[in-house]
Amino acid sequence: MKRHAPLLLSAGSIALIAGVSSLAAPATQPSTRPTTLPADQMLTRLLRPGAAMAQPLQPVERPPALDQTTGKPVAPNLPMNSIMREGDLITDRVGRLTRGADGQFEFTFDSDGKALQDPPVGVLPNIKLTLMENAVKSASRDLRFRISGQVTEYKGRNYILIDKVVIPPETTQQF
Repeated sequence: MKRHAPLLLSAGSIALIAGVSSLAAPATQPSTRPTTLPADQMLTRLLRPGAAMAQPLQPVERPPALDQTTGKPVAPNLPMNSIMREGDLITDRVGRLTRGADGQFEFTFDSDGKALQDPPVGVLPNIKLTLMENAVKSASRDLRFRISGQVTEYKGRNYILIDKVVIPPETTQQF
């Protein structure tokens, strides 16, 4: 068994070891300490008006809103037409075939009782539109159609490509 000699330390080496150990040990207190206030004092401090109090936002001057179909300015606070997303499907909606201001065919929806603000959509030309035109020309009354199709969007306006059209019987129509 091997014996080790006792370690003798001088006063200078002890001071050196103590200095190294104090450098290695982290400080137990942070240099800056957040002040913690009781809840009632914190609330009073937050609610007290001061010099750095927030100011209300100022209104931003904006150009007048434009109607998406005509491009003319509209009066403030009028509801803007809602635009459906490209690719949305419309299924079994009832309405009438009308001509728009530009002479193109539009489908004007009957009210669904929910939003009451369904804007007319342009009808893209296809064989279903031809059938609807012929039915309107040959009818002696205002025709309603039940349509299904896919919505497209062009220059802020919706159009529909109709894939199904049915003329509901007159007995189910309400006047």
